[in-house]
Amino acid sequence: MVAVVAVGSGGAVAIASADAPTSTASASASTRTTASATPTRTRSASPTPTRTPKARATPTATPTATPTASQPAAAARTCSIAGAAAAPGLGNFEGYVMNATTGETLFSKNGDTPAQTGSVMKTLTTATALAVLGGGHTIPTTVTDEGSGTIAIVGHGDATLSQGGATVYPGAPTLAQLAQQVKARLGETPVTTIVTDDSYWDDADAWDPTWPVSERTIGYQPKVTALMVDGDRANPGAATSPRSEDPVGRAGAAFRTALANAGVVGAGNAQLVKRATTSQTTIATVSSQPVSTLIGQMIPNSDNTLAEMLARISSRESGGGGSAASLSGVYQKALATYGVDPAGIVIKDGSGESAANAVSPAFVAHLMVPVAAGAKGLGTLAQVLPVSGQSGTLTSRFTGANAVARGAVHAKTGWIDSANTLGGYIDAADGTKLTFAFYAIGSPRASALPALDAVTAAAYSCGNRLTGS
Repeated sequence: MVAVVAVGSGGAVAIASADAPTSTASASASTRTTASATPTRTRSASPTPTRTPKARATPTATPTATPTASQPAAAARTCSIAGAAAAPGLGNFEGYVMNATTGETLFSKNGDTPAQTGSVMKTLTTATALAVLGGGHTIPTTVTDEGSGTIAIVGHGDATLSQGGATVYPGAPTLAQLAQQVKARLGETPVTTIVTDDSYWDDADAWDPTWPVSERTIGYQPKVTALMVDGDRANPGAATSPRSEDPVGRAGAAFRTALANAGVVGAGNAQLVKRATTSQTTIATVSSQPVSTLIGQMIPNSDNTLAEMLARISSRESGGGGSAASLSGVYQKALATYGVDPAGIVIKDGSGESAANAVSPAFVAHLMVPVAAGAKGLGTLAQVLPVSGQSGTLTSRFTGANAVARGAVHAKTGWIDSANTLGGYIDAADGTKLTFAFYAIGSPRASALPALDAVTAAAYSCGNRLTGS
């Protein structure tokens, strides 16, 4: 007999009652290994218990499964999240759950189908940046002296460079620090021209055509240029603040003001010219905080600006030139270093805003295995993932019946017009560490979020007893 326990909205979790007969053979047969589920991906096969005959008086004794010390018996798969996964609020649902320790696939519904990720993409961007740049990498902004009254401010992708005062990036370098260094080097030499150089990558693809223009005008995303200040926010202290048509020009004007305030002769009336610098004589330098700190500012608040900057810098530093077109190849090469198979993933941007991105829930779940273990430097990401009901973009999530999973889900949220997503790892009720990704595609956000929370809470309750049916 089977008892049904309701978990959250949109479905129930079926759990075998204590007196239900359980066959070892059937339990083993219901276990879905990653090797059989998707032969094209590199996954660990599930452990198979050794069957040893019991000593009996008759030669026809039925053998029983006797697990070895290194291969514990597989848990009976008696807990289903099928009801929660069928909730209308999930729209065209894709989902994948695996045991992070054994590598077993516990649940998959369209799990190998590549699709739009929303901001779950930022976990891939983080992993790529850590592989290419390393957590200790800092991003410079320099000033060169071209002579004859001309200096150039040269960007290398640090969107946190600040005008000073309020900023959403605490600890960021400032234009005043640059200006003071320029004053110290130039003394009373006047400045008549300020060159703004964002040629670290070509800004011809600064705006992805699949991004809604409202993302910029409302204030979620700037044009992606290698030189800007305060993420090109009109209000540097507000995370969501309108961005301009010309981030480079805005940065140049702010630098001119900083130079004038520092007492640089003639700076207040200097003309601004956008081009690459002609000089290698550096007279001032500031650097961003380490990449690990930037990740800590990006992930909890889902900062699109930092995601795009880290994506382009990773491309530039790995030989991809910094173009948006290079990102699929750059990510595939970097992510393969974590022991996952990134073949076929399509990366259009670093933030996940493009609906043309295509990454399967299965890939995200597999990437989350080293994240959950803090392996290969990915502890940097694990430490800053939002936690259900406690931090980041999950602070107000997992309420009502879904509150059972509060504090147990460590995951990145995602939201674009056409999809709501969630991907990360779960410290399940039975102590199992699960990794997962769930995509609710095509459903309204108001119904998608509670449905995503419900199916995630159901997976939490099932733990290693989760069955794919």
